Amino acid sequence: MNDGGLIRTQPPTAPMRGFESSLPIALLRARQATAHKFKPHTDAVGLTQPQWRVIRALAAGEPMDVATLARRCALMQPSVSRLLTGLQERGLIETVAGPDARRRVLALTGEGQRLFDRIAVISEAVYRDIEEVYGREELARLVEMLVRLREVAEGLPDLPRVMPDLG
Repeated sequence: MNDGGLIRTQPPTAPMRGFESSLPIALLRARQATAHKFKPHTDAVGLTQPQWRVIRALAAGEPMDVATLARRCALMQPSVSRLLTGLQERGLIETVAGPDARRRVLALTGEGQRLFDRIAVISEAVYRDIEEVYGREELARLVEMLVRLREVAEGLPDLPRVMPDLG
């Protein structure tokens, strides 16, 4: 037990689960397989997947600062800062006045919105293909379950709540 009394130890009870049963591997494989279906139409217009996520996030119409974009797009803030430069150079996003002059707030330009509108049509067709095979309700439920999994994982401590006895 640690000095705060939060982490208990217990003897290992079972061998490590098999590689094919690994949650992180299953999630990575599902992400790769699904992202691959959306990639051709972003590649065709010269966008990376992270750039598309930023455009998609801004397409809701609400200007966002870099930190908010990073969180919303599941990207590291330095990565977002770098990719914003390319999007601004292409005239797809712009800096707009925000509530706080110290933070950079970004929005889609008209050109960025037109590009989003064009790609969104194809993206929705990909979603329809997935829904047709996987099931619309099942896909909605999967997304709900993944949101819940993320919330649970974010709420857990970094170390196991019950630490196996390694000694």
